Amino acid sequence: MKYVTAIFDIGKTNKKFFLFDQKFKEVYRNYITFAEVKDDDGYPSDDLDAIRKWIFDMMDKVLKSKKYHVAAINFSTYGATLVHLDENHQVITPLYNYTKAVPYEIITEFIKNYGANIFTSTGCPRLGFLNSGIQLYWLKKTKPEVYATIKYSLHFPQYLSSLFSGVQLSELTSIGCHTALWDHHAKQYHQWVREEGVDQKLPEVVPSQYFINRKIGGQEIKVGVGIHDSSAALVPYLYREKNPFILLSTGTWSICFNPFISLEEIKEEKGKPLLYLDVSGSSVLASQLFLGKEYDYQVEQLIRYFGKKKRLQRKMKFNSKLFSRLTKANRNCFQFQHIHKIEDNKKNSVSWQKLKSFKIAYHQLMMELMSVQKVYIAEVMLNTPIKKIFIDGGFSKNDLFVSMLGIQFPGIKIRSSKKPLGSALGAAMMLSEDLKLGKRLKKKYKMNKHKIIRQK
Repeated sequence: MKYVTAIFDIGKTNKKFFLFDQKFKEVYRNYITFAEVKDDDGYPSDDLDAIRKWIFDMMDKVLKSKKYHVAAINFSTYGATLVHLDENHQVITPLYNYTKAVPYEIITEFIKNYGANIFTSTGCPRLGFLNSGIQLYWLKKTKPEVYATIKYSLHFPQYLSSLFSGVQLSELTSIGCHTALWDHHAKQYHQWVREEGVDQKLPEVVPSQYFINRKIGGQEIKVGVGIHDSSAALVPYLYREKNPFILLSTGTWSICFNPFISLEEIKEEKGKPLLYLDVSGSSVLASQLFLGKEYDYQVEQLIRYFGKKKRLQRKMKFNSKLFSRLTKANRNCFQFQHIHKIEDNKKNSVSWQKLKSFKIAYHQLMMELMSVQKVYIAEVMLNTPIKKIFIDGGFSKNDLFVSMLGIQFPGIKIRSSKKPLGSALGAAMMLSEDLKLGKRLKKKYKMNKHKIIRQK
């Protein structure tokens, strides 16, 4: 019987389940998607009941298996999401979607009460549902009767952990990722959190490595406290790489991290920085782009228009001659729905429907997406002597994305994960006591090296 660590990695699009052996080799995986439901305001929301049932079903299956003995379990999920519990630990609200809009008057009132400096001190360039703290403020102001019944508000990873541990906790990376809750300079909850009494809804804060021993299905299991997925994706790279690097963690969101710049330097260089907390409690400069969402939308339009099979683009290879031709044409063809175009001097704009083939249109799309991604990477580089850019997640397998990234940053080595398991692997590592883990990871998870394509 193989001893394993079970990881539930809950993304906005895909819900994933992994088993890692004691050497952190992946031995099992399961992917699933769920249809969205509507929240109490009629806005699309993740189906928490369906997610919870799937998690219990998967654990029951593994616990009954004769192949595996579960030694530990942990959870990584997307951020900006709270689960509100009453005094009986029952969920009392839907899982509000972070794309939901907060009424303008609520944001205006918040800034009037606590000042525009809130953006800088909490590392949140914008306020809205993407900030879980603002969700609590919104609940208090618009649904006071619901807010009054809240005993605990848990970030999503910690809620899933509590299903198995029975304990309600807060965790550093979850409260430090664009929540508007954490004052990165004071290294504590922001003053507004205490003034509004929001801190009374938030349970004790523990480190990302925290776990509770529980007997589940007859097995003694370490139950991890859970971790924010983007922060989890950073963990394996911090263990294995000592020289300055940028991590591009890709999926529905493309999150770019620079762990090698201090908070003092950030304060000098950036007016309103986006900051995360890593597992050591240090602030990390980041940029955030809804790239995967935009990509999925645009590719669906292309596939439908050109009558191609789904996932055709996954096998497409970068064509340097086509890239050169499209670069010389110097035009924009796509109207983005989920991200903002960067101002440029391209005057030859035409509709992508005028392009002759799916291959040409797809290359053009990736070029336009990369022109935006490049700016978001540069935002976090600043003056750091970056040696490498690591790509983790879905776009690490996209040959056009990786090749174009290399062209945009010719003096930097581009590396992509052969097994893009960053979030899940990072969550598993939180429960490890292996002092030589960094060396083992370098052997176990080798990186793809990409030759830089020089453009004439």
